Amino acid sequence: MIRKHIVFTGQVQGVGFRWRARQAAQLYGCTGWCRNEWDGSVTMEIQGSEKAIDKVIESIQAGRYVWIQGMDVTPMCPKTDERGFHVD
Repeated sequence: MIRKHIVFTGQVQGVGFRWRARQAAQLYGCTGWCRNEWDGSVTMEIQGSEKAIDKVIESIQAGRYVWIQGMDVTPMCPKTDERGFHVD
């Protein structure tokens, strides 16, 4: 189990990014959250296996209007009591 803090840049707001993130996280058994930021980026904290997190990101990238230009990834300590994935 790992946890990552990821800041996505590109065309990531107003394109269903957070909805896709929540759907994919639920599908692949990941927990965490994501939110839009004032600068047009999206911040996400996601926890699960490396493979599951990769699948979530692949699912988001497959969005018709989503274009991820960059990802700033920082490893974090897992949260043992977290349940579910929510959108702020």
